[in-house]
Amino acid sequence: MRGRTEPLADRLAALREAVDVAGDRLEVPEVGQARALLAKAGAREALGDATVVALAGATGSGKSTLFNALSGGEVSTPGVRRPTTGVAHATVWGEDGADRLLDWLEVPRRHRHAPDPTLDGLVLLDLPDHDSVRLEHRLEVDRLVQLVDVLVWVLDPEKYADGAVHERYLVPLAGHAGVLLVVLNQVDRLDPAAARACLTDLRALLDREGLAGTPLLAVSARTGAGLGELRADLARRVSARRAATDRLTADVRGVATALAGHCAADPAARGAGSGVGRADRDQLTDALADAAGVPAVTAAVERSVRRSGTAATGWPLVRWTRKLRADPLDRLHLGDDRARTSLPAAGAVQQAGVTRAVRQAREAAGEGLPQAWRDDLRRTVADAEDRLVDRLDRAVGGTDLGPQRTPLWQRGVGGLQWLLMLVALAGALWLLALVVLGLLQLDDVVPLPRVEGLPLPTLLLVGGLLAGALLALVARPLVGARARRRARRAEQRLLAAVDVVAQEELLAPMAEVREDHGRFCAAVGRAAR
Repeated sequence: MRGRTEPLADRLAALREAVDVAGDRLEVPEVGQARALLAKAGAREALGDATVVALAGATGSGKSTLFNALSGGEVSTPGVRRPTTGVAHATVWGEDGADRLLDWLEVPRRHRHAPDPTLDGLVLLDLPDHDSVRLEHRLEVDRLVQLVDVLVWVLDPEKYADGAVHERYLVPLAGHAGVLLVVLNQVDRLDPAAARACLTDLRALLDREGLAGTPLLAVSARTGAGLGELRADLARRVSARRAATDRLTADVRGVATALAGHCAADPAARGAGSGVGRADRDQLTDALADAAGVPAVTAAVERSVRRSGTAATGWPLVRWTRKLRADPLDRLHLGDDRARTSLPAAGAVQQAGVTRAVRQAREAAGEGLPQAWRDDLRRTVADAEDRLVDRLDRAVGGTDLGPQRTPLWQRGVGGLQWLLMLVALAGALWLLALVVLGLLQLDDVVPLPRVEGLPLPTLLLVGGLLAGALLALVARPLVGARARRRARRAEQRLLAAVDVVAQEELLAPMAEVREDHGRFCAAVGRAAR
């Protein structure tokens, strides 16, 4: 299309980007309209640079008579009964590409005009009556009004202020003033003063409707008054070869303006990031951690460390008793992010906490966004929530809770406990030997050492037992302190893993919606500029 300029190409590229970004996110009719416009632009570009001008009007406005006057023959049959024109007619000046263009427009009735260099490339259409009693006629008008390059609206002195025309067709085309022409036909029925008054009133009406840039011509198809001026206007538009470009530009701006209604007014809402503050993010992580069983894992870590520490610092002879009960961590089946853990399912309170935290984060992310984008945020978060349970379980199950090793001080205490046990055992065996010697009447043969009057074997037995118990009692608070430290470190690692899940499954998708909103609005702005 020779009339296509770079600005239009840029606008179409920007509109295409906006549609691509919207994708399935925005469930609004304006996106469908933009797609249809892009398809129209692509098809229109391939059909050459002919100028398609349509005459539209109501029954009795003289539209078909005007069409015949411009066509130079009885092409369209005029009438005053409804319906009159039921199928669009076409008159073509020139030969190049007209048939393909009319096929695309689906206009079956065609007439070739004699060569006229001033109008070469003009395709003039006579549309059905917009007020026809036949629904298919009105639908055909609506279809072709969206496709033609220039729209000439033919009004008559009696119904030039008809609300059906202005509200349904002219007002919506306020952004297309450059590709719209209003003709007051049948001025021969008025005296000069009445014609001037009628034109003045119609001009004021068009100005109030935002159509100040739309030309207004007074013609009489029957007498030929004003036809020269109308023909000259059409010739100017045809020679400029910009009608199709101007119409597409106006269409793009109109659609982009409609799409801009789905952009946030506050530029801050178009920034990067999820829009979720630190407090909301921490609340979300805590709620997810509670639902994922982090408190249960933390408690199990503390009990496990306390259990192993107590066994390492307690009496060696009773250490085997810990094997009678499974390790609290082993019962949870952690350590494999590919398998389900044995953590209990989240209760109603935890689920309510997650729902509340997710909703607050979503509302924070959607603050300032139009409703269509908030709806997309809700759908995005709902999809992510369906994956949360399994993802959180895998994250908790696969978290490294820290090394399972016995510290040196516990090993030292354990070694000392073995030594004390040997001391007590030595005392017990010595006493047993004394009992045997007593039974054999040999107790006087072996002397019995004493310390401060106490038999040494008794002192070894009682001292070993009491020292071991005292050592275990002293070590217990130290074991508990270490268990709590290990539990806090494990909790930090678990919270970090849950935070990653929150980021990847919830916050990142929210940020993506906001980033798409920013890209969408930037593209719409370029298309509408």
